[in-house]
Amino acid sequence: MTLIQPFIEFGFMRRALVACVALAVSATPLGVFLSLRRMSLVGDALSHAVLPGAAIGYLVSGLSLVAMGIGGLIAGLAVALLSGAVSRYTPLKEDASFSGFYLGSLALGVTLVSLRGSSVDLLHVLFGSLLAVDNSAILLVGSIAAFTLLTLAVIFRPLVIDAFDPDFLRAQGKWSAPLVHGIFLTLVVLNLVAGFQVLGTLMSVGLMMLPATSARFWSRHLASMLGIAMLLAIVAALIGLILSWHYSLPAGPAVVLSAAVLFLLSVLTGPCGGLLRRR
Repeated sequence: MTLIQPFIEFGFMRRALVACVALAVSATPLGVFLSLRRMSLVGDALSHAVLPGAAIGYLVSGLSLVAMGIGGLIAGLAVALLSGAVSRYTPLKEDASFSGFYLGSLALGVTLVSLRGSSVDLLHVLFGSLLAVDNSAILLVGSIAAFTLLTLAVIFRPLVIDAFDPDFLRAQGKWSAPLVHGIFLTLVVLNLVAGFQVLGTLMSVGLMMLPATSARFWSRHLASMLGIAMLLAIVAALIGLILSWHYSLPAGPAVVLSAAVLFLLSVLTGPCGGLLRRR
């Protein structure tokens, strides 16, 4: 009872948990597909890429969720499209292209926030303020989560085929591989925008990728991996918030750190390739 008491007594703890659960059910399936497509670091690159747009929204409207969210979405999509164009029309590979754009985006975003804001504002943008989540932020995160799940339901089959056998997808002719890839990257950027409202630009990718990579040690079936990834993300959010409350830890990093601990446990004890099981 002591563990769940903060969620019973305090509305801000309940709002933080609801926001994390919404992110868990929408962002972690995307993380699973990023992992399957060997694009795990692309999520990290895009999480930094949204920062300049969020910073411009901050310069225009202050700490407005709508302005920063729209700016982050535009910046993230721009970096994704530019990186794809560079990798398609030059000898540079996609991962190197993403790294070049996201490093510049991160530096530009930090510079823009620093022009007007204080160090507290910069920390808020970079690391989020999970316990300060309000109803408007929950509405935004919930709307993005619902849209993500509906879109994934529509493109699930071609997305799975593209992850394992893109030549077969092209042969079918019903879906264009670039279209599926573009929709998928748009969903990734949308969820990173939702995540940065809660966990900040540096932490948002943690809840997307850590449970997703952990799930690969617990199942070899895609449907099971998706369910396990969501469950691990929710458990990490619950543990992180409880630790944050009882030990006065920063909430966002505590959630991501909990997900990292679950990842290490999965690496060690997971039945599908865990180190101790293999020995």
